[in-house]
Amino acid sequence: EKFLESVEGNQNYPLLLLTLLEKSQDNVIRVCAAVTFKNYIKRNWRIVEDEPNKISDADRTAIKANIVNLMLSSPEQIQKQLSDAISIIGREDFPQKWPDLLTEMVTRFRSGDFHIINGVLRTAHSLFKRYRHEFKSNELWTEIKLVLDTFALPLTELFKATIELCQTHGNDINALKVLFSSLTLISKLFYSLNFQDLPEFFEDNMETWMTNFHSLLTLDNKLLQTDDEEEAGLLELLKSQICDNAALYAQKYDEEFQPYLPRFVTAIWNLLVSTGQEVKYDLLVSNAIQFLASVCERPHYKHLFEDHNTLTSICEKVIVPNMEFRSADEEAFEDNSEEYIRRDLEGSDIDTRRRAACDLVRGLCKFFEGPVTAIFSGYVNSMLAEYAKNPGQNWKHKDAAIYLVTSLASKAQTQKHGITQANELVNLTEFFVNHILPDLKSCNVNEFPVLKADAIKYVMIFRSQLPKEQLLQAVPLLIAHLQAESTVEHTYAAHALERLFTMRGPNNATLITSAELAPFTEQLLTNLFKALTLPGSAENEYIMKAIMRSFSLLQEAIVPYIPILIGQLTHKLLLVSKNPSKPHFNHYLFESLCLSVRITCKANPTTVSSFEEALFPVFTEILQNDVQEFLPYVFQVMSLLLEIHSSSIPASYMALFPHLLQPALWERTGNIPPLVRLLQAYLEKGGASIAASAADKIPGLLGVFQKLIASKANDHQGFYLLNSIIENMPPESILQYRKQIFILLFQRLQSSKTTKFIKSFLVFVNLYCVKYGAIALQEIFDSIQPKMFGMVLEKIIIPEVQKVSGTVEKKICAVGITKILTECPAMMDTEYTKL
Repeated sequence: EKFLESVEGNQNYPLLLLTLLEKSQDNVIRVCAAVTFKNYIKRNWRIVEDEPNKISDADRTAIKANIVNLMLSSPEQIQKQLSDAISIIGREDFPQKWPDLLTEMVTRFRSGDFHIINGVLRTAHSLFKRYRHEFKSNELWTEIKLVLDTFALPLTELFKATIELCQTHGNDINALKVLFSSLTLISKLFYSLNFQDLPEFFEDNMETWMTNFHSLLTLDNKLLQTDDEEEAGLLELLKSQICDNAALYAQKYDEEFQPYLPRFVTAIWNLLVSTGQEVKYDLLVSNAIQFLASVCERPHYKHLFEDHNTLTSICEKVIVPNMEFRSADEEAFEDNSEEYIRRDLEGSDIDTRRRAACDLVRGLCKFFEGPVTAIFSGYVNSMLAEYAKNPGQNWKHKDAAIYLVTSLASKAQTQKHGITQANELVNLTEFFVNHILPDLKSCNVNEFPVLKADAIKYVMIFRSQLPKEQLLQAVPLLIAHLQAESTVEHTYAAHALERLFTMRGPNNATLITSAELAPFTEQLLTNLFKALTLPGSAENEYIMKAIMRSFSLLQEAIVPYIPILIGQLTHKLLLVSKNPSKPHFNHYLFESLCLSVRITCKANPTTVSSFEEALFPVFTEILQNDVQEFLPYVFQVMSLLLEIHSSSIPASYMALFPHLLQPALWERTGNIPPLVRLLQAYLEKGGASIAASAADKIPGLLGVFQKLIASKANDHQGFYLLNSIIENMPPESILQYRKQIFILLFQRLQSSKTTKFIKSFLVFVNLYCVKYGAIALQEIFDSIQPKMFGMVLEKIIIPEVQKVSGTVEKKICAVGITKILTECPAMMDTEYTKL
């Protein structure tokens, strides 16, 4: 792989891969070639500004001429890889640079061979699905119109033909499998093409599509039923997509869709009432419930739900059963906690039944808040009564009750504040005291972990609604739950603490103060670090984020603990640097390191050396092993440490200086901002000593500046570095390079002059004037070309200087211009006077 990557820049390389893929007799080699080709396209097809074109034009043309054919004649495994490659190319080149792609695909519909047809549909789906989330623009509309003109009619014909074939081959399971895959893909394409706006073509053919969608929803073919309880079968996948399509029309095009709506409501209602609790139906059930949720929120469908019996029936038959905690949820809670947390906390459980049921409750509350709350209060009370009879046996009843209360009470929520608007009919504080607090207070943190997690989540969700004294009462209880064995439970405890610590009070200070936390500080820090040693949480990003947030809130209060904590943090850093896999965890780990350095050194600057002793061995290892993910962080922390030093640069830093100028480090864009900051810290603390001891490094520094200035993305970083050189290096050390610097800047001005570049250029010119005087500035300009000084003033400085932003930058320009006006004789008595 290393070798292949080294030759991928050669012309014909991609064509050789495709040839191998087509001609090789060995299936393993063909699949490898397909995967390698797809990844090559993914890395190199896009043409990036400032970077060389990595694929020759001849290769691009040849790939586009052959790939569709090749994809359609390949076996399914390879077809999928090439289909992905086509959609990556299509994203960049279609329609302008690849106008015949669609016609080439559409003609294949006539082949009658469903292996080929499904290849086309799969590719079309990956090409068009971006229409679901692109912002409206004329370009997008033009592209969609072009697609519709070529694609909508053949797709509709194919849809009708495929449905007829399903009837013809109703008893042939193999044929049905292929045909139902096609119908699912066709339904997905329908969704993408109708997402932005209702196309005229589909409006004219609504009868065809909706009648067939409706009959597919009500269809039940025994042959397509699967025994698998986990995996959704073809029938479920198709019906789920049709529910999505119906919901899209009900939400966006309700006027045109009105004649069809009642039969869809009936069909989807029957589907919900007759579908089992198995996991394989989850997507179908949640899409079906989402359809009802989108319908019941619309004013002119209100009448469908008004009847009290209808509401009771929805609550009883759809909402309550789908709120229950199933054995599959229990398994996930215990054995796959990471996935469980991601679904539950981050809302990536869009297709879980619970989330859909919750949305339906919110939808119904829009018009029927009173009756719905009344119906559910009955359920909640009976569930809690069941739980009270026998907690050990009936704990799932309480779990469902808490979930119901949560979905009833939460009208609007945000990540930052939790629930911001609550249903007036639910008394949150009372529920907290009677049903949540007892679980949090129980002395055995490992008993009923699901209910404990529910209780913690309740505090987290309603943190903006509960009074402060209750939140303060919860803090020590949450700290105790950090020791729970259940991963979900201790993760939730960490997350809840982190959210409480970010809450703001009336005057924008943190709601909970460092003083209020004082009695629990030691326990908090101990338990958080202990939680990282629990099985399954060695790299738990929620715990790490809570550590960072605790440091940030406690400030000076953490100083006494830092000697112990810094050892634990660096040990953790050493472990994760062997194989960095959790970017968020790593980010919070470095943030916590930076906070401990900042807070401690603010209290006592001399402690910086003890941090260096602790951190440098790990940093050296990271630099030697070139751990790419961590280098930017290491450079940032080093800048921070170096900036704290009051005297000159310590020898340990000087030894590292030459390595920072290695070109390889500057090739990676992520390294550039922290590296520039680190070099600035070096120059600020010891410009003179660098000039004296590492004079041979000045060309290296200027080489870095030259590389950065050539790129539109990083030119401002080049100026940061150049300004630091001018500001902090002794004038004589850079005398011989000055003219060359200006020549480079003028070349860039000529080749591509952007606003950002001009702003930076103006700040630099004025800084140079402030530092070396106006005469020196005029002389260097005029030495490059006679009368150059006047041209720069007239063409750049005078017209553009208003664009400079930033207080320090404006100040530099003001002082620089004043110097030009008052200290430069040439301004008074030559043709420059007119300026």
